[in-house]
Formats: sequence, structure tokens, C-alpha cells
Amino acid sequence: MKYFAEKLDIAVIGAGHAGIEAALAAARLGCKTIIFAINLDSVGNMPCNPSIGGTSKGHLVREIDALGGEMGIAADKNTLQTRMLNTGKGPAVHSLRAQIDRRGYCAYMKNVIENQQNLQLKQAEIVSLTRDEDGLWHLLTRLEAEYTAKCVILATGTFLGGRIFVGDISYDSGPDGMFPATELAQSLKNLGVQLRRFKTGTPPRLNRNSIDFSVMEPQYGDEHKVPFSFGFDGEIVNSEACYVTYTNDRTKQIILDNLHRSPLYGGKIDGVGPRYCPSIEDKIVRFAEKERHQLFVEPCGADTQEMYLQGLSSSLPEDVQLEFLHTIPGLEKAQVMRTAYAIEYDCVDPLSLRSSLEFRDFDGLYGAGQFNGSSGYEEAAAQGLVAGINAARKIKGKEPVILDRAGSYIGTLIDDLVTKGCTDPYRMMTSRSEYRLLLRQDNADRRLTPLGREIGLISDERWESFNKKLELIEQEAERVRKVVIHPSDKLNEMLVSRETSALNIGVRMIELLRRPQVSYADLAEFDTERPDLPYEVFEQVEISIKYEGYLKRQEAQVAEMRRLEVRKLPEDIDYSKIVGLRLEAIEKLNKVRPENIGQASRISGVSPADISVLLIRLQGE
Repeated sequence: MKYFAEKLDIAVIGAGHAGIEAALAAARLGCKTIIFAINLDSVGNMPCNPSIGGTSKGHLVREIDALGGEMGIAADKNTLQTRMLNTGKGPAVHSLRAQIDRRGYCAYMKNVIENQQNLQLKQAEIVSLTRDEDGLWHLLTRLEAEYTAKCVILATGTFLGGRIFVGDISYDSGPDGMFPATELAQSLKNLGVQLRRFKTGTPPRLNRNSIDFSVMEPQYGDEHKVPFSFGFDGEIVNSEACYVTYTNDRTKQIILDNLHRSPLYGGKIDGVGPRYCPSIEDKIVRFAEKERHQLFVEPCGADTQEMYLQGLSSSLPEDVQLEFLHTIPGLEKAQVMRTAYAIEYDCVDPLSLRSSLEFRDFDGLYGAGQFNGSSGYEEAAAQGLVAGINAARKIKGKEPVILDRAGSYIGTLIDDLVTKGCTDPYRMMTSRSEYRLLLRQDNADRRLTPLGREIGLISDERWESFNKKLELIEQEAERVRKVVIHPSDKLNEMLVSRETSALNIGVRMIELLRRPQVSYADLAEFDTERPDLPYEVFEQVEISIKYEGYLKRQEAQVAEMRRLEVRKLPEDIDYSKIVGLRLEAIEKLNKVRPENIGQASRISGVSPADISVLLIRLQGE
């Protein structure tokens, strides 16, 4: 028999990476919040790869941290190995990636939630979501407890309508054998939310004791360890190694011989899979000319023998998985602890959302994470943080926080989703940002911590530390403009070895740092006045000097973009009545309903000529 349980400000459905950040942000901003998980053991779970960060994803984690989110701190406290990727390229694409103790991460996040003021953690499956005439949302659990909330955040991950596929076998399930959320999917459809099917996959997990690492390439962590969190003051230890191995012709042939048994190629899977993370069978077909595919064998935790096989996602039958797995060097006798599978799930078209991540047609309802059509823990956490902030601000009568493309990767991610939509699971990449030289991971705090402070998620201690860092950067930048480095045989030998010209007279240090071939580290022994400062202070000064011209050029582009962003478009505008717009533009504009001219200009099918028409229309109002 149904009973009334509690009245809340905000209810978060799902306790994965999106739900955690949403609930913590809302509670920390003073809202009475509850977070529902189908199983409390799924809180902060990593059902796919046991890692945080990676190319562009490391940027997202540092931005989450700079705004006052939790993911970066949790990752730092549970790191097994850390590496900075793309160091052979410029700083714009440097990205931090860490192997994470999977269960340690989950336990840490669950503990943080349990101890957070204003936040309640509840194991319950939400089976119904409705809204009454007074604007309150009503949530009903399977055990018939009814909760009401002013705002609801949907962060259902792959649980919503989840269905597992392994060869000919398929069954309703969430990730890792958890129960799926089936009735909630139908309830959302009854509400009028348009859902669609996406899919993702995961590789097998192997027992470490059954792997021959002697024939694999070891991959160790960095000597210089960089944390995700700007406020982390602990020690990161590279305690684990990863290993690289490869598929071969035998692997390929077994997969090709069994393609007819794949649900992906047999037509059993309707959902659209991730373009940039295909299954091994998909890679074999799409890249038929490749002789081999790289695989990474990665630890799942410090207290488990489970190893994750990155790059070998599959939905082929279990017997086929075992057969091709045993053709791979080092895995000839591998014991599978968890079989690879594909999972189909329901998600929404993100064009249904505003930039605040609130639904356009459902007041007080927000989406975050894979529910919005994205993939990846980091993308999910970023959206959850924004949804939680904006739900709290809505309740408090404040304007939503809208992150733009020029200020963050989070802004780029959300703008892409709500403006362009996605036809397959969206993954963040550095190439998606036209302002990536400004949006580096190293300066995420300088870009976003003042906003985090304004929102109310940055503590006094963190704020003081941030301002101290800015002061040191300013002082060091001023020092290198004044200090003179004098020529010497040793200095000139170093300069020539770097393929740059020797000195005849003393020059200011800033002039040497402007040379692409010369770094702060190169000048350390010649800089007799060098102060003892944190590494990141020298890093910020050096980047600003070396890329000064490029940064000014990109800042000019940002100024032009923001000039268009402030030109708001009326929410109730009927584009079909604007003379001069092309038919395709009318159709796209009425569907997306952009919030400003800048957003309209990024919609596929809206031309510069259409933008000119809109500007003329705005000038006439």
C-alpha cells in the first residue's frame, strides 16, 4: 500500500558519476536532497574501464574540481597509476589519466555522500515520476514509498531500460548484473519524454594470476605525478603497472568466422553504439586492413586480481570470446572472471534540454550523464555538477549558471549536446573545442575557481590557496621580465644543443623563454635568483610567455563569440514567420530553440545569411 515518505527540494535518480556530482552540489548549496540508487553497491561504480581522465577527459575532471566538484579528489585518493598523455605535443592537449582502485573509489564516494549535510542516500528503484498541478514532482518507489520534490535530476546511466547482450543470449539488466530500471522508462514515456536506444559495451575481466606478463610491454606511471585536484595535498603513488599486448591474424579470423553469432551484426541490437569506442568485432570489420589491434591490460584495484582488458569490448558469445582471447600473446591461459557484454539502454535526445540541462517542456526536470546521450564517467560527472548547481539555483530563485564554449570544456560539451544533439553516444575530444589553447587543463582553476566561489562551492581555505597561487604567478612573471641571464660557455653549449643561437651579451630571461627550444628546466642552473616555487607556478608563467601571441589571437575570437552570445533570442519566437530565413534554418531553429545568436550560429543547417536575418530581426525589436 502506497505511503508518503518525505518532501524534498531535489531528488536525484541514479548514483553514478552524474548523480553523485548533482546531489553533492545541490546539498552543498543548501537544498534538502535525496539520491536514489537501485543498489547501494552501485554508488560511484565504474562498470567499464577502471580509470579517470584521458585525452580531453582529464580537462573535464580538472574543471569539475575547479568548480568545487568531487571527482578529482576521489580519483587522487584512489590512484594506482598516473600518466600525463600527449606530452610530445603542446600544452593544449596534455591530458591527465589515472588508473583507479575501482572499489576504493566507490567506497570513498559513498562515504562522502553519507556524511554530506542536507543529503540522504537511499536504495530504492523509482518506478513512477509524475508532476502535480502545484508543480511538485512525485516519485514512487517499487516498495510504494512516495516522495515529492521541487526539482528532479535524471541520472540513470545505462540502467534505464537496460538490456544485456552476449551472443544469442539477452536479458533485462543494468550494468554489472544489477537490476534495470524498466518501469521508470515507461513512466517517462507516459509523461511525454521522448526516449531512444543507445548501446555501449565492456571488455572481459581476467584473473591476474592466469596472465603471462613477460611477453607484454610494461607501461609505468610518470615520475612527476600531477593530481587532478588543485586542492589535493596528499601523495600520489604509482603502485601498479599496466601492460600492452596485441591481437593477431588468428584473433581476427576467429572473430570473422563468428560474426553471424554477434548480436551487433545479427540485428538483435537496435541501439546506436559509440563511434569512438567500437567493439573488437566492429574494429575488425571497419579496419579490415589492420594486421593487429592494441590492447591494454589494466588493474582494477589494489586488493583484487581482476584485470581490465581495454580495447577488447565485445558482445560475441562466451565460447567465442574465450577462443579469440586465447590467441592473444600473454593471454593463452587467461581465466575470464567477467564475460564481456553489450548493454542497450534508454536515453533522451539532448535537443530537449536547455543549456542549464533543464528540460524545455518540463519545469524543474533535469537530465545528466548518459541519460543525455553522452558516454564516459567524466562527461557524466560534468553534466551532473551543472544540473545540480542549476536545480539548486532554480529553487533559490537565482538565474542558472550557463558555461560557454570559450570558458570551459564543460561548456563545450553541454553546448554541443543541446545545440547539435547526437546520433551516437557523445564523447568529449580536444578537437571539439575551437578555443583549446585557452582551455588547457593546467589553467582550469584560473578559469573556473572564481565562478565556483561565486556559486558557493569553493571553501574559504581553497579560495585563499587559489589567490596565493595567483599572487606567486604574478610575482614570478614580473621577475622573469627583469632578471638578466649572462652568457657562459655552459649556457651556450646548452643553447646550441637545443638548436637555438648562443648568447654574446646578457638578455632578460623572458627572451630566452620565448624561444620554443628552451624551457624553465633548461635555465634552472643559470637562473641564480630562481625562487623555490611550486611546479605549477613555473608552468603557468612559461606557457603564458611562449604562447602569448596565440593566446591574444584566441582571446579576440572569444570576444567576438561572446558578442553574439549576449544577443538573446525570445523563447517564444516563431521562426516560420521571419521573412528571409531558409526553410532548413526555420526547421532547425524551431526544433533546437537556441537561447542566443551564438548558439543559433552553431546549429547545423543555419547559415551565416540566416544569422544576419536574425540579427536584423533583433535590431528591429
